[in-house]
Amino acid sequence: MRAAVVTSFGGPESVEIVEVALPEPGARQVRIKVAAAGVNPVDAGVRAGVFGGAGKRLGLGWDVAGVVDAVGVASGWNVGDEVVALAYGTAKSLGTHADHVVVDADAVAVAPRSVDAAHAASLPLNALTAAQALDGLRLEPGASLLVTGAAGAVGGYAVQLAARLGVSVTALAREGDEEFVRSLGADRFVSEPEAVAPGSVDAVLDAALLGEVALERVRDGGAFLGVIPGAQPASVRGVRTGAVEVAADGARLAELVALVDEGALTTRVAGTYALDEAVKVHARLAEGGLRGRLVLVP
Repeated sequence: MRAAVVTSFGGPESVEIVEVALPEPGARQVRIKVAAAGVNPVDAGVRAGVFGGAGKRLGLGWDVAGVVDAVGVASGWNVGDEVVALAYGTAKSLGTHADHVVVDADAVAVAPRSVDAAHAASLPLNALTAAQALDGLRLEPGASLLVTGAAGAVGGYAVQLAARLGVSVTALAREGDEEFVRSLGADRFVSEPEAVAPGSVDAVLDAALLGEVALERVRDGGAFLGVIPGAQPASVRGVRTGAVEVAADGARLAELVALVDEGALTTRVAGTYALDEAVKVHARLAEGGLRGRLVLVP
């Protein structure tokens, strides 16, 4: 089967499509025939060597939508099940950017019925990151939250999920994104962090990686979470700081799938490409300015 991998670090041209053996699921694992796989900034990080792994073959891809075509012992799934899953890991030898992928059974959820495979594949990594970040912020209904990068993949899901919790959301995004982020449930829109008074919100989810600039907006004793573990600013004024490190969680993913089918979560696809066009996808990702995920469709 085909798989997108990197064996040396660099730019988009470092991505290779290689032939590898068809993987077999072990106990409590399933193999998924990939129908669609999202391309995320973490894939560019793996390709560039941000996470290390020099000298190894590193598989790309975390998000997958597809059909179970082989199961291990005690997997709890059946051949033919339509599913989505998160294949966690920056140092795995094979990822979801392939014809097939093997994942742990407890990372899998039934695919949404209301969207196609490409849109379903945009869900696992970004929606789980948003949901787990909100868990970490521990906000009560009526609390105030600033979401930076609110029109991005993680930020957009965070706005919708926080609004459902009864949290008052201020969305920071580009001016042209105001109508969109308000449609997600944002109570307030700003295009510059300075438009939010210092110390005026209970918490920040910093999906735009503003760091200390965003931290200044949090009240004394509030909470700040970034999206890159280890890159968050140091605590000041009693503000609890940290970063979400996404974890595969099939049960939580199933809850998010249900919200998609209810129309409460909005999936967005910026474009679809064939697996053999992986280099082109990485080049487009590097250009930035995307609203939605690029998706590989083997």
